[in-house]
Amino acid sequence: MKKIKNQLLVKQIIYGFIAAILMFAYIPNIVSAQEVVSRKVVLGSSLAGTYTTYDFTFTAAQSTTIKSVGIAACTTQVGACTPAPGFDSSTSTLASSSNLGSGGSWTVSTATPTELRMLNASNTGAPSAGITANFTNVKNPSAANATFYLRITTYSDSAWATAVDTGTIAASTAGQITTTAVVDESLNFIIAAATVDLGTLTKTSTGVGTSTMTVGTNGSTGYTVSYKGNTLTSGTDVITAMSSVGASAQNSKQFGINLKANTVPTIGTDATGTGSGAATAGYNTTNQFKFNPAGDIVASAAATTNDNVFTTSYIANIDSATAAGHYFTVLTYTATANF
Repeated sequence: MKKIKNQLLVKQIIYGFIAAILMFAYIPNIVSAQEVVSRKVVLGSSLAGTYTTYDFTFTAAQSTTIKSVGIAACTTQVGACTPAPGFDSSTSTLASSSNLGSGGSWTVSTATPTELRMLNASNTGAPSAGITANFTNVKNPSAANATFYLRITTYSDSAWATAVDTGTIAASTAGQITTTAVVDESLNFIIAAATVDLGTLTKTSTGVGTSTMTVGTNGSTGYTVSYKGNTLTSGTDVITAMSSVGASAQNSKQFGINLKANTVPTIGTDATGTGSGAATAGYNTTNQFKFNPAGDIVASAAATTNDNVFTTSYIANIDSATAAGHYFTVLTYTATANF
């Protein structure tokens, strides 16, 4: 009986030793992946279902050589990834990348349409701060005003198998409402009006109108608000965009905007609210207007901020030779939070 007890004790010790070895062998695989930091994405357009650019910036938590990167578009920030409906990377291209290491070249893989993928089997060295990865021709999710989550994973192999670092970025179609991620990032962006009527223009009166937008975020480095669109046109006839900052001048062709309270003409108000956001240069001077059809940043904040309400003032002037017609333009405003 004593011999049997001794044999059982020996077996228990051996089994316990084996279990300990297996546990310590398994634990590194669990805890090795760390969180990427200073991560953000800038979408060229937040319109649902459109093809656009996705420009990523992030910093790896570890110095392990990266040979592939996967960025999955999911409906949740944690748990099993359910692909964001309509998101499609099958026609994406990698426009540029940087700070991922040295050696070889990075190429895109489109074999997994629900995920942006890039690889470089010849990559060497450690990644440095401020990694960038810029993709083009990526299709946004199909639902409007819907939050989705871009899960970044870096890998030490070129087959997206051995994870090194991970991190999640919240994004939203239409660039609106609240966005939430693992660390509770959020962006609030609301445009209050869909149309601005400048009235009937004459050479002795300036057409004026306003729209408002509310912006706030808890992103650690704030936000930017930009616009893009043509000047006022009617067929082939145009009202000249104010490409440089200037005053409103009647009897001349002008189309411009600013985010200030003006007296010439009387239009607009200064920003309100408890946030730290402000109008940017070119749009922050009373009675001075500007419009850049290629796009421009009109407001920004450098840190986390409560909401500000910005009033955009629009002015239009014509001269005697301006052709008759119905002049219009469509402007797209985009808010980008920096986490």
